[in-house]
Amino acid sequence: MQTIAAVTSGLSRDVIPIRRAVISVSDKTGIVELAGTLHTTYGVELVSTGGTARAIRGAGIPVKEVSEVTGFPEMLDGRVKTLHPKVHGGIMYVRGNEEHEKAVAAAGIVGIDLVVLNLYAFEATVSSGASFETCVENVDIGGPSMLRSSAKNHAHVAIVTSPKQYGELEAALAANGGGTPYALRKKYAAAAFAHSARYDAAIASWFSREVGDYDDSAIVRAGAKALGLKYGCNPYQLPAALYAPLGSASPFTVRNGAPGYINMLDALNAYQLVAELREACGLPAAASFKHVSPAGAALGVPLSEAEMDAYEARIHADNLTPLATAYIRARQADPLCSFGDFVALSDVVDLATARVLQKEVSDGVIAPGFDADALQVLAAKKGGKFVCVEMDPRYEPSTVEYREVYGVGFAQRRNDRHLSLADLENIVTQTKTIPDDKKRDLLLASIACKYTQSNSVAFAVDGQLVGVGAGQQSRVDCVKLAARKVQTWWLRQAPTVAALPFKDGLKRQDRVNARVRYIEGDLDAMPPHERQAFDAFFANPVLDMPLKDKQAHMQTLEGVCLASDAFFPFRDNIDVAAKFGVHYVAQAGGSVQDATVIQACDQLGIVMAMTGLRLFHH
Repeated sequence: MQTIAAVTSGLSRDVIPIRRAVISVSDKTGIVELAGTLHTTYGVELVSTGGTARAIRGAGIPVKEVSEVTGFPEMLDGRVKTLHPKVHGGIMYVRGNEEHEKAVAAAGIVGIDLVVLNLYAFEATVSSGASFETCVENVDIGGPSMLRSSAKNHAHVAIVTSPKQYGELEAALAANGGGTPYALRKKYAAAAFAHSARYDAAIASWFSREVGDYDDSAIVRAGAKALGLKYGCNPYQLPAALYAPLGSASPFTVRNGAPGYINMLDALNAYQLVAELREACGLPAAASFKHVSPAGAALGVPLSEAEMDAYEARIHADNLTPLATAYIRARQADPLCSFGDFVALSDVVDLATARVLQKEVSDGVIAPGFDADALQVLAAKKGGKFVCVEMDPRYEPSTVEYREVYGVGFAQRRNDRHLSLADLENIVTQTKTIPDDKKRDLLLASIACKYTQSNSVAFAVDGQLVGVGAGQQSRVDCVKLAARKVQTWWLRQAPTVAALPFKDGLKRQDRVNARVRYIEGDLDAMPPHERQAFDAFFANPVLDMPLKDKQAHMQTLEGVCLASDAFFPFRDNIDVAAKFGVHYVAQAGGSVQDATVIQACDQLGIVMAMTGLRLFHH
């Protein structure tokens, strides 16, 4: 590969006076005013094209058409205007270089000291839904050529690519007697190359989508800043922002509040979960996310009387909609972990659901829309800081997704494999029957695993996740973690727990936390200060929940479904699950221990479907 040597012999000057400028812009914001300043204040000769020339001339400012400079008319419907040696030679020659000076003099080329341009609005054309042919016609050729020529020769030429730069340019001219300083030219050259790169990336990305062909030998990715963020995962991780693919509108709109980096990670993962649940199960769905995994997820299945009491949902009883019910279930799977959650809802948020959200400690919600009265309620939450994000339900992300870790780029096809009832047809146990409501719950648990940090398992019953085990290196540890949450969820409905003598006026979350601590037991082992704080919740002293009461209530739990994001490597997973009411299992299969796991299910009366799908999520 040959490298071209730099042209070093030339005139080196900091301030270059502007004598001639080429102006050719698609965005005409402020261009007449800039042209007036250049001509009137500094006597700059103006050269322009097409609509830009008409706008300048219409303001009474003298301007030459490019064709007057080149001696060649515009042709091919304006496709060829500035692609001419008298334009590019005037931009590119090195001032003070003897050879260059002789060449331009012999050709009758006059120097160009300033180029003001921006490119055809390709992204806007694509966003407008224009035809393929129209989009291609709006690929600028002459503009990028002049832009790159000017930026390359920034030692002698200033290149301005945005109306936002006009004020700074005018200030520099005023401070430097009508000239531009080198530092400014170098800065504008960097901006010009970035502008060109963004433009080319938008075209390349769009073309790739149009032809549907992914070339993995090199990738071109570019994004437009959609949302500035206060900081990244931690306050010292600055800058931070979200970007939408160039040529595409942002798929979300912030209707209230200012979401953070982790908020949006939760929101975009959780929304995928509820959207897939809605599609697979045909019911409104909700998810409660914390740190990019669900604390709970659920469908709009009516609540039982016991659940109404255990979830303290009777205050909403007269106005419950299926969507509101779905969120109550999602939140109440693990209300300790859902404290400060980010919520995802599959349907437009109605007033009933907003009223439920209003009562909870939560950071925000993402949904495909908000009824006006619901948004009014939510916008007042947290002193107006509650985050409401509206997701465009028509949005379809690219097939291939990208991320960067430690400076290394990763690419993969996004996990667009949607689960359905067909994935539960391969039943490998002796018992082959799975009732419809249990198929629904197996789908719920499986889809939840798909959006949970691996390794993961999920327990579900009655349209509700009741235990999630996420991010463990050992699968049986996932099962044990989730099972402990199942036990806590079920014991919250036990008569002994329902009868706890809380003091009047106690905050709802304090009651939630106290119930969980009571269920955990070993109250007498608490240090004195902890026991004192615990006792302060109650009107009367409480003793440990009798073990026989726990065991008796747990024996009433049945019909629970369990899903895993990959195969169970040993039967111990099944043995643990069976102690917590599991009667139905869905897992990928494919382990060398499959036969042993199937045998365990048959011995314990569990029906198991092997989906053939690994659902790792990282």
